[in-house]
Amino acid sequence: MGIADGKRALIAGVANDKSLAWAIAQELHAQGAEIALTYQGEILEKRVRPLAEQIGAEVVGELDVGNDAHIDAVFARLKEKWGGLDLMVHAIAFAEREDLRDRFLRVSRANFAKALDISAYSLVAMARAAEPLMEARGGGAIVTLSYLGSVRAIPNYNVMGVAKAALEACVRYLALDLGPKNIRVNALSAAPARTLASSAIAGYHSMAHLVDEHAPLKRAMRPDEVGKMAAALLSDLSSGVTGQTVYVDMGYNIVGL
Repeated sequence: MGIADGKRALIAGVANDKSLAWAIAQELHAQGAEIALTYQGEILEKRVRPLAEQIGAEVVGELDVGNDAHIDAVFARLKEKWGGLDLMVHAIAFAEREDLRDRFLRVSRANFAKALDISAYSLVAMARAAEPLMEARGGGAIVTLSYLGSVRAIPNYNVMGVAKAALEACVRYLALDLGPKNIRVNALSAAPARTLASSAIAGYHSMAHLVDEHAPLKRAMRPDEVGKMAAALLSDLSSGVTGQTVYVDMGYNIVGL
């Protein structure tokens, strides 16, 4: 028996087989969870469906988190399919490419609002939709993905760092709101990962190399390490942990120089 045996998990944010969300999906599947995936747009659907087949997951619909009708439809499908929900992974973020390459002070009002809406508010919207389904199962656990740029100024991370700071604040307030329902909410802050999203950040490869070189463990993070920690945070092994940001970054966040 695995640590997620018998659990029902929604994972939102798988883009391809390099996604950290995919590493989490694989680990939860290995630990016995039943998985549901979403996709955003036709191009990503073509990538997600073959991955879903690999782990016997069901694709429960398109999820554009800026569209409340999409959120309602996905959670209605989950209610119809399972009647309830135990686990949810929020691995969704967005900033315009130019805002990850130019000076932060040049971000427009519209782009700032969009980044925070998709990257941070979406967790609130999804948690609100998940609450009754998790309550029906006696409780649940939610994990979202963050990054060190939420607490430090990382060159070129810019508005995404602000959005991740808001995301981590949302984690704390959601943990307070949902705790009485036995629903835990945590963030997992990973080291730089070579994903579709990171490719938009100017100077990403130099940044990743610097982290690998200066982290206490002196190596790059493996995606499966994110998967394992997420599974632990979502399982009863972490039954007393909520409202936290847990780092999986080879210890880089503790280094001063």
